[in-house]
Amino acid sequence: MKLLVTGGAGFIGSNFIRYMLKEHPSCWVINLDKLTYAGNLENLRDCENNPRYKFVKGDICDAKVVNRLTAQVDAVVNFAAETHVDRSILTPESFIETDVRGTFTLLEAAKKYKIKRYIQISTDEVYGSIAKGSFTEKSHLSPNSPYSSSKAGGDLLVRSYFITYKVPTIITRSSNNFGPAQYPEKIIPLFITNALEDKPLPLYGDGKNVRDWLYVVDNCRAIDAVLQRGREGEVYNIGGGNEITNRVLTNLILKQLGKPSSLIVRVPDRPGHDRRYSLDCSKLKKELKYAPDTDFTTALTETVNWYCTNQSWWKKLKNKDFKKYYAQQYKTKS
Repeated sequence: MKLLVTGGAGFIGSNFIRYMLKEHPSCWVINLDKLTYAGNLENLRDCENNPRYKFVKGDICDAKVVNRLTAQVDAVVNFAAETHVDRSILTPESFIETDVRGTFTLLEAAKKYKIKRYIQISTDEVYGSIAKGSFTEKSHLSPNSPYSSSKAGGDLLVRSYFITYKVPTIITRSSNNFGPAQYPEKIIPLFITNALEDKPLPLYGDGKNVRDWLYVVDNCRAIDAVLQRGREGEVYNIGGGNEITNRVLTNLILKQLGKPSSLIVRVPDRPGHDRRYSLDCSKLKKELKYAPDTDFTTALTETVNWYCTNQSWWKKLKNKDFKKYYAQQYKTKS
């Protein structure tokens, strides 16, 4: 199978490319990435000399580039997106452009070249917040941030192209991913790296917001299962089964690093902050015989250790622009 993977220099996309090249010797991958601030080709240094891998710098909103590459492949897996909720609150326009218009451009190409599979990588955040129970794939979409709204808009376009044009689309909606080499604006790498530098860990509100944590390799396994065996026109939830509050998560990180809880600094809650995410993943387990198999504590330990031993990787990412954004977002010194 020949794949066009968009956003493949990002955190989840790069892990997926590495996974597919390793697990499927007959798989060829074209990686299309714009290389915005969170795109990092260092994540794929071990793949760059693989004859089954090719990188193309480009924008998914550029129909000319998208058409040229889509004509060469069997399937498209769309990871390309603006993904950070905090940034979407500050600058929502780029999220609409990439997550909606970019998805439209890819779908038009998929329709034109009769792609065999189109996989849209989405998020549990499109469902909104839930106090009790878990969201199923049939739950109403109720996004509460510009980010989740832009992803929901892309999802609805994907659905419409299946219904109207019979493009063989599938959507995956995963919970919060984590693992090595994640850009340090996300809570786990941000708190690990800040703690290593003895800097404040900015915890929103009362710290009781609940997230379900999914190790990135488990998500890659699930996406592969959906690509190979998923039913066209369907949505599949992908969760880790590890629901914990942000406060508990923060303390786990500090404990592993041997750092004091005095590093935790409460900051005002962000606007529209969802209280709890929870996914019912029984459909994925029943239909595709998939369940995550990575122990959360082990994976978190491995992640913490990776940032401890790869400080040169993340220190250059926490540059002047990052510090400016950080200070603006958290109203604190970087």
